[in-house]
Amino acid sequence: MNEQKTKARRLAKRAIQARLVERDSNFRQFALEKGYDPRTVTQLVDRYAGGQAFPRGRLGFRILVDLSRTIGQEVVPGILKAAAADAA
Repeated sequence: MNEQKTKARRLAKRAIQARLVERDSNFRQFALEKGYDPRTVTQLVDRYAGGQAFPRGRLGFRILVDLSRTIGQEVVPGILKAAAADAA
C-alpha cells in the first residue's frame, strides 16, 4: 500500500511539473518569481502533492496555494477552498 502512495505522489509531482512546463516554467522559476526558496517548494510538492493533508505551517500552505493558482489545478484537493475560507 505504501508503494501505491509513493507512486501516486510521484505521478502528482510529474503532473504539476508538466503544468509548469506548459507555462514555460519549472519549480525553481516558480519559486524565484514568487520569492520562495526553490528547495522548500520541491520539498512541499514531494511531501503533499497528491495527498489529502495540508501543510501545517503558513508558509507551506501559502506556497501550495500559489502553486495551485499558477497551474490552475489544486495541488492538494480542497486547498483553494480552505484558502478562501481562511481569507474570509
